[in-house]
Amino acid sequence: MNTPGLCEGCRSGDPFPVDFTMAFQPIVDLEHSNVWAYEALVRGMNGEGAGTILAQVTAENRYKFDQACRVKAIELAGAKLAASSTAKLSINFMPNAVYEPSACIRASLAAAKRAQFDPSRLMFEFTENEKMEDTAHVGHIIATYRQMGFTTALDDFGAGYAGLGLLARFRPDVIKIDMELIRGLDTSPARMAIIKGVVSIARELDVTPLAEGIETLEESRALLEAGVWLQQGYYFARPEIETFRDDIVLQQAA
Repeated sequence: MNTPGLCEGCRSGDPFPVDFTMAFQPIVDLEHSNVWAYEALVRGMNGEGAGTILAQVTAENRYKFDQACRVKAIELAGAKLAASSTAKLSINFMPNAVYEPSACIRASLAAAKRAQFDPSRLMFEFTENEKMEDTAHVGHIIATYRQMGFTTALDDFGAGYAGLGLLARFRPDVIKIDMELIRGLDTSPARMAIIKGVVSIARELDVTPLAEGIETLEESRALLEAGVWLQQGYYFARPEIETFRDDIVLQQAA
C-alpha cells in the first residue's frame, strides 16, 4: 500500500482530549468454525460505556476522535492479537470526519506499521444511522478503501430508512444486519422472510451478509438456515476491554 500525504485536517489541532480504550467483540464464521474478525468498540478507561465518550465528541473534534479510535484499535491489535491469527480488525469510522480518504488513512497505516499489523486485515464499518452530509463523498471513501485493500461494511443494515438505497449506491463488501431484524427470528416467519430476502439480494450483489446482536442458539440456527454464516452477539461473547477472545465454543445448527 502506498503511504499518502497529509491533508489539512491531518496537520491541524491537538489530540482528542479524552482518554479512552477499546473493547473487542468476536465475529464468528460458523462455516469454518473460527473467529473471522474482532470489532473494536470504544470504552472509558474505567470501563465506562461508549456513550460516555461519544457524548464528548463534537463537530469540532470528531476528526481527532475518529483518528484516535483507529490508532488505538490498531495498536491494541498489534500488541495483543496473535500474529498467527488471520482475523480481521473491524473499526467503526465517521464518514463526515474524513476529509480526503487517501490522506486521512495515513495515521492508520503508520499505526499498523508500528504495530506490525497487516493493514489488509482492516475492515472499516460505517452506519446508515449517521447522517451523511455528502453521499458522493462517502462513496469516494468506500471506493478508495476498497482500492487500498481494506474490507468495507455497512453497519446497522435495516435499522434506518435508507438501507437498500445505500446498499445499491455503495456496494460494500459486507452488510451487518441489524439486531432489530434478528431478535426473535426463530419464531417469526415474517422476519425470516425478510432475512432470506436480504441474503438473496446480498448474494446477487456479491456482498457478504453478517448478522449482529445474536443472543440465543435458536436465533443463530435460524440465521444458518437463512444462509448467514458470519455472526456476532452476546450468544458467542460479550465485548471485553483490550481482550481478543479466541476460546469461543462455536455451536452450529444440528
